Amino acid sequence: MTSKLETASVSDAKQTFSAPAALKAVFIRLGVLPFFLVAALILFTLASKQFLTLDNLTNVARQSVYLVLVSLGQMLVLVTGGFDLAVGTSIALTSVVSASVMVYFAAQFPDMVWLVIVLGVSAGFLSALALGMLNGIGIAQFGVSPFIMTLGVQSVGAGIALFLTGGVPIGNLPFEFGDFFGFGRVLGVPVPVLVAIVAIVGMWILMNRTRSGARIYAIGGNIKAANLSGINTKRTLFLAYILCAFLASVAGVLLTARVESGETNLGGTIALESIAACVIAGVSLRGGIGRVESVVLGAFFIVLVQNGMNLMQIGSYMQMVLLGSLLILAVVIDQFRYRMLVGNR
Repeated sequence: MTSKLETASVSDAKQTFSAPAALKAVFIRLGVLPFFLVAALILFTLASKQFLTLDNLTNVARQSVYLVLVSLGQMLVLVTGGFDLAVGTSIALTSVVSASVMVYFAAQFPDMVWLVIVLGVSAGFLSALALGMLNGIGIAQFGVSPFIMTLGVQSVGAGIALFLTGGVPIGNLPFEFGDFFGFGRVLGVPVPVLVAIVAIVGMWILMNRTRSGARIYAIGGNIKAANLSGINTKRTLFLAYILCAFLASVAGVLLTARVESGETNLGGTIALESIAACVIAGVSLRGGIGRVESVVLGAFFIVLVQNGMNLMQIGSYMQMVLLGSLLILAVVIDQFRYRMLVGNR
């Protein structure tokens, strides 16, 4: 009888300690995101009956497309041990350049709408890639701090965008541009969502099935060791910043189509939001750690929180305060997670 009681008590003890161990394992593997997500769902569901409805969640999914694209690019440079503060400027410059080119060529070729759209979108991509090249050359070739380099490029790009427009939105874009890229559907799926799906799949393949992805992780883990092992660290870093600018540019084209005008204030807070999405998703600021699927969920979480705060009628200024506080909290928790990861090794 005694042995049975002892066995039962040992079993109960194992069950008691298994839950914290499981939570710790989830935290180490995925970061703080699952816990933040559960807390947000509970809080906003209690605060508003409209929050946990299919229509609202579908709306959140559509709105998160732009942040998902930027966060995927931000993840690339964070994994290398850097970050990109110029992603918002890449969006703004893409918007005003593509809009300006479309308006100009629409007057030259009024009957060739899709040629006009292709020329405008291509010009927008090239302008953002130029910013990415500046970042990549400065950081990879000359060893400039990512903070200083991307902050300087942000200022340069923002100044160019304001110079081109005078701060005035550029309208009269081709109707087909906004109708397809902003509100169009293919097989019932919104075009921006399809673009995001393609980007997610492509990024997952890059990071998990290619040598370039392995090199990016290696550089973030230890750039000196990566260099000694034969990895061309300069080229890999350059590639990371180019891809980051390109993904931000894609988001800029989709946002321009959505608002149907070229604007310099597009993507004003997206640098902070993309870094928050990545850190909350478990991407380490020290580099070498990050998962594509977690970053997608992290971007969705950020937009979900903004949606919940809107339903609670929290002002935009206070939302900035809360989002910044969330980022600080995520960074602090990331430090604990990194120590646990090092301890497990």
